[in-house]
Amino acid sequence: MKGSKTFHYAFAKSLPVMFGYLFLGSAFGVMLQHAGYNFIWAFFISLTVFAGSGQFLLVSLLSGGASLAMTAAMTLLINSRHMFYGLSFLERFKKTGKKYPYMIFSLTDETYSVLCSVKPEKDIDEGKAMFLIALLNHLYWIAGGVLGALLGQFLPIDFTGIDFSMTALFVVLFIEQWLDFKSHIPAVTGLFVSFIFLLLLGPDNFILPSLLVTVTILMACKNLVQKKMEEPASEQAQTSLEKRKEDDTL
Repeated sequence: MKGSKTFHYAFAKSLPVMFGYLFLGSAFGVMLQHAGYNFIWAFFISLTVFAGSGQFLLVSLLSGGASLAMTAAMTLLINSRHMFYGLSFLERFKKTGKKYPYMIFSLTDETYSVLCSVKPEKDIDEGKAMFLIALLNHLYWIAGGVLGALLGQFLPIDFTGIDFSMTALFVVLFIEQWLDFKSHIPAVTGLFVSFIFLLLLGPDNFILPSLLVTVTILMACKNLVQKKMEEPASEQAQTSLEKRKEDDTL
């Protein structure tokens, strides 16, 4: 029973990512197919690389005949941001046991955002739920890539603008986290720092320095953020929560 509830919980949490990954993964599959690589390549690249933007770059590198060293260096540069937000999950990932290495491998931007909203609940195995969310997201991406490669082979599909689906996904996840968490310091800090570096460095170069500065600020303000998170909810919020529970019971 607990396993079933954990799976349903994980599946529900992964649904926003599913819609984004199926569309964006399909766009990757179409690009790969147009570059001369069929759905088998789409499957194995999505299975073993699973790097989102890194996979789109890989299509260009493969088409341009880039060397293995160049491909590795570019992939490391693009995905180096994962090192910063991944550090906050090392302890939580230990709850997954032997699945720990896979959790590190499968930590994408979208999976990270969803995992941030995972909270221990009754009859829910937190470690298993986190693993299932990561696994389901990975499967969605693989399915999208294979589907896109197959459709690109037989149907003339225009995927212009499809990448906006991921922007919409991040907006939804941001709003959800804003409503769920008591402290908005991390969100406001991230927005402000990103905006400053976007103005200074432009859209192609602002992500990594923004992450560095944001992480540094949040580490310096760690005690303040934790104190805010541990504050009891206001009397009005508690009353609202109790009323909601009563309505659900009825």
